[in-house]
Amino acid sequence: MKRSAEQGQLKSKTRQPQPVISEEMKAWSTALEGETASWPRITERSFFGFTALYRGDKMFGCLPRTRNLEVANTIAFKLHSRSPKVEKQLQCDSRISSFEKEKSRWFTFLLSSDADLHGALEWLSVSYEAAAKHRKTK
Repeated sequence: MKRSAEQGQLKSKTRQPQPVISEEMKAWSTALEGETASWPRITERSFFGFTALYRGDKMFGCLPRTRNLEVANTIAFKLHSRSPKVEKQLQCDSRISSFEKEKSRWFTFLLSSDADLHGALEWLSVSYEAAAKHRKTK
């Protein structure tokens, strides 16, 4: 039986397995979730092994619960818009990577120690504020 070109393409587009997160990352996610829970207009929803963070109807962050996107010790945050100052901060922070370099709205932040929790919380805060500004301009 011959395989069609379409079947071959489907097979080549299979996703890479998402890495399982460590107990340490679970603790970091729980800590970040606890810190953000008191922010105004924030809601949380389960989202494919993540806790999605929303400000109103705008998702601004993802904290891993069981699995992660690329690297096991990262959180993700979205910047709906960014100022030149924030753009420079993104470029200077070696713990950050983006899904699409210049056009990306989604970024990951790599945690490697408890000390990185402060930086992760700062980026979630920037993302949270950007979600509010995006809402006002729409």
